[in-house]
Amino acid sequence: MPTAVRSKGFIALALLPALLLFLLFVIIPVFWSAYYGFFDWKGFGAARFIGFGNYSEILQDPIFWRALRNNLIVVASSIIGQVPVALVLALLLMKNSFFTRLIRSAVFMPMVLSTVVVGLIWGYIYNPQFGIANKVLEMIGLESWTRAWLSDPSVNMLAITIPINWSNIGPYMVIFIAALQNISPEIGDAAKIDGASGWRKLLYVTLPIIWGTVVVTLVLCISGSLKAFDHVIVMTGGGPAQSTELLATYMYNNTFDVYRYGYGSAVSTLIMIISALLIGINYVLTRKKEA
Repeated sequence: MPTAVRSKGFIALALLPALLLFLLFVIIPVFWSAYYGFFDWKGFGAARFIGFGNYSEILQDPIFWRALRNNLIVVASSIIGQVPVALVLALLLMKNSFFTRLIRSAVFMPMVLSTVVVGLIWGYIYNPQFGIANKVLEMIGLESWTRAWLSDPSVNMLAITIPINWSNIGPYMVIFIAALQNISPEIGDAAKIDGASGWRKLLYVTLPIIWGTVVVTLVLCISGSLKAFDHVIVMTGGGPAQSTELLATYMYNNTFDVYRYGYGSAVSTLIMIISALLIGINYVLTRKKEA
């Protein structure tokens, strides 16, 4: 038997347990959830088929549209506040020295922390009575800027996006560092000889080479932002008056607070559809960029 065939067979056999687990705990539940989205079901007892009744009710619920708007704010904030910042940090910290390793660890640390802990920390930072945010503003003479950051509907979504971005910059920085380190030094030397340096080198040499990595990070950023849940549920619970409601918290509240498992399943299916649409738009835009 040829070595290539044996190698492929071994790889397939090695991947089989992981694929079976992925099928059992991810793929099957996705389809099972989509199935129950067509039923009026409380999680126990008989499920009553209602067709697209749950979806019709969702689309007529103003809280759903508010949650969608808030989620799009989180997605936009994540794309702007995570990917570019992670790329800049990767460029600055690409060299392997004690100082850069220390800074990398500090930037990556929020990802290691539990999101519940991060939510509690930032909840204390935003506290209107003793929070650091208001204390710093008072110290620098900006008392008029102090406010109840998580209770004021005019700023609470902005306040929530900051800890979400802070928590997720680290992994993207590591991905970009790995991509940058894979660029051959000869390419950089050739760019210098041709007179490309600084921003010109970044725009016309570095970015085109790592563009595939940028696309992957954008996909991860979009999908991760649409699943944002822990920070919001810890800091605000979706309130006050659903002003910080996200799609994931909307699904959670309708599923586990009022025991509407069929309705919650329909919401989760819509989240997947919205995620697929946004990723598709990202693919079209980035494909144009590659062309």
